[in-house]
Amino acid sequence: MSIKNVHGRWWAGAACAGLLWGPLALSAAPLSAPAQRVEAAARQWLAEQATVKGLVAPQFELSLVERGGTAPAAACAQAVAVEAVETRYLSRMRFAATCPGSAGWQREWIVRADVSALVVVAAAPVQANRAMAEADLAQERRTLVDMADALPSIDAAVGQASTRALRSGQVVSPRWLVQPLLLKRGDSVSIVARNGLIEVQVPGEALEPGRRDQVVRVRNTGTGKVIRARVIEAGVVEPESMGQQSMGDQSRD
Repeated sequence: MSIKNVHGRWWAGAACAGLLWGPLALSAAPLSAPAQRVEAAARQWLAEQATVKGLVAPQFELSLVERGGTAPAAACAQAVAVEAVETRYLSRMRFAATCPGSAGWQREWIVRADVSALVVVAAAPVQANRAMAEADLAQERRTLVDMADALPSIDAAVGQASTRALRSGQVVSPRWLVQPLLLKRGDSVSIVARNGLIEVQVPGEALEPGRRDQVVRVRNTGTGKVIRARVIEAGVVEPESMGQQSMGDQSRD
């Protein structure tokens, strides 16, 4: 048997994918041979995607529904090809099995996948826009609607901030993670300018919020001049031109 996806890549050995990626889900009735091959192909596709996403200890439970007639497919004299037709939603994927040749046939199945894995969750309520520490996070098994919408590693969230408040036990989505706010509008800042071993610091006021490496408007409180400055850390900025100069020096080196 050979298996391909919609991009034309051929997969081999999918018939044993169920043995490699966990037990098959229990069915109300034994699956037909084409359905077994579809299930094996779906499991292999899920396993490959879980590896790409870095999921920890993924588990899959599948259910199949054949589209169209229920008459059993005729025996195929050649290798049956299984194609992933639509895999956007785990709850409703479409796979097709094709028996090639003039007397061949094609059948299509809806495959519904329940995917779970160990993912990062909030160990306690977390405020929005606050840098998260390791103690704020835990790893628990959750069922996933989208394999890309979960973090497999606590390290990936430590030091980051969530743009929305998190409930205890809530899955931490990578879509919500940003660098924490280091400046708020109106904060007092030190404007630091360096040239070799010489460093000059002058007081300033942040005119807009900023995260690490963002460029924001800052007022020099001594001269009243407004400049664009890059956020270095909480309460510290450097003139944007200094960062550009440093990059230029590195390129010359």
